[in-house]
Amino acid sequence: MTVAFDDVVESINTAVGRVEADGGASPVLVAVVREFGAKLVKAENQAVEGMPTGDSVIELEQAGDSAKAAAEADTGASSDARESVLAAHLAICRLKAGA
Repeated sequence: MTVAFDDVVESINTAVGRVEADGGASPVLVAVVREFGAKLVKAENQAVEGMPTGDSVIELEQAGDSAKAAAEADTGASSDARESVLAAHLAICRLKAGA
């Protein structure tokens, strides 16, 4: 089953919302996940016929890698926030891989 860009958008937006709402999340995690969200907005703005450009996917993947590392390192974040970041990271990786 191929991951659609809409699924990636939903996953990243969910992660941003959950991390921002998590009082235990560190300022670093919040900032890194917000940057992931900013890269998503950029990708959406540069999309061609609803699909992100190759450069946008690479930027999203890099931001997702940073968000994943920050979520895994943040001991104060809730499991819900952490899992949403990991799901968003997986979604962009699967999109890139064409899975």
